[in-house]
Amino acid sequence: MHLRYAYRIYPTAGQRTALARTFGCARVVYNDALAARKEARKSGLPYPKSTELQKQVVTAAKKTAERAWLASVGVDPLIQSLRDLDTAYRNFFDSVSGKRQGRPVGLPRFKSRKDARQSLRFTRNGFRVRSNGKLNLAKIGDVRVKWSRALPAEPSSVTVVLDPSGRYHASFVVDVESDALPELDTEIGIDLGLTTYAVLSDGGVIDNPRFLRKAEKRLKAAQRELSRKAKGSKNRAKARRKVAKVHAKVADTRLDWLHKQTTKLIGENQAIYLEDLNVRGLGRGRLAKSVHDAGWSTFRRLLEEKAARYRRIVGVVHRAFPSSQLCSACGHRDGPKPLAVRAWACGSCGVLHDRDLNAARNILAAGQADRLNAPGGPVSPSVAIPRQARPVERGTHLRDLPRTGVRAAGAGGIPVL
Repeated sequence: MHLRYAYRIYPTAGQRTALARTFGCARVVYNDALAARKEARKSGLPYPKSTELQKQVVTAAKKTAERAWLASVGVDPLIQSLRDLDTAYRNFFDSVSGKRQGRPVGLPRFKSRKDARQSLRFTRNGFRVRSNGKLNLAKIGDVRVKWSRALPAEPSSVTVVLDPSGRYHASFVVDVESDALPELDTEIGIDLGLTTYAVLSDGGVIDNPRFLRKAEKRLKAAQRELSRKAKGSKNRAKARRKVAKVHAKVADTRLDWLHKQTTKLIGENQAIYLEDLNVRGLGRGRLAKSVHDAGWSTFRRLLEEKAARYRRIVGVVHRAFPSSQLCSACGHRDGPKPLAVRAWACGSCGVLHDRDLNAARNILAAGQADRLNAPGGPVSPSVAIPRQARPVERGTHLRDLPRTGVRAAGAGGIPVL
């Protein structure tokens, strides 16, 4: 399996100038190739192939007076820029034909030199890691790298990224074997929320760190300073970088925290079950800032990636499953409840429930039923699954009895099973 290892790099002033020149050349080649394909489509001609585009916008363009400066940079990033255009078109056609899942993908668009994030990729012919630890890039030189950990294998490519805060990173792609962890008997269900980040079916609770909320004071001051700068001035560019640094600090802290939490969960459990939350829809509501600050989608993605690497299981319960309406003790469906109700008593068996803990236990039971009984899922916890089992309706309802109209009297406490 392929993994990415990102490291901070510190190019000199001359190397930053060379990187800026390479960023610009790769962008121009991408835009020229996109314009050529748009013109071919407008004329009713077939799309030019990658080899034809390479000869047209790279090889032949270097010999012209308008594009002679393309020869001042390495050819590898220019060719990889054309590969990125091919990938963009492939994603669009796969999305239109239904081969690609997820949100629709549009046609490729022209890149702008004003984009806050710039990147370029080198393959094996364009880079190498020297014995002194420096990263040698073609026509750029030896760049100092902050090695936080050793690479597990020989990298096949490296992507140099300039983020909006002005930091440079080198992202290496390495091919490693999956490292299966010893099998365990523990399985948990997780109910994600905002008051508490996650409640586990075994009674554990993960507090919500609220990184963006804690940084709002510094962010507000930086944005106020930015709003007072004249547009197009150098001072405005400096103020913009200050705002970007605050956002980068929040994003890096959140990602580090999510990595630690997911690594712990994967190491302690053989199977983990989540609810398929509509994060995209929740991100457009009145709780949008808190939803984006929580990073639920990143949490789920990291769990799935680490489960594939360490031979664990991550199951996703359908979002229509009424986890907050069912009694985890007897399976009675007590009906929907407003979010203000954090504890309730079952109208059938009388067991006292904490809302989140009861939902986590229902998600665990539904995920186990989905994995063991529903079609499309594995039949043994030892089966390695790179992605979660297909969410299905069948086998996910726990003795879904008709509603009785009985509402809890507002009792609190943890349910006793």
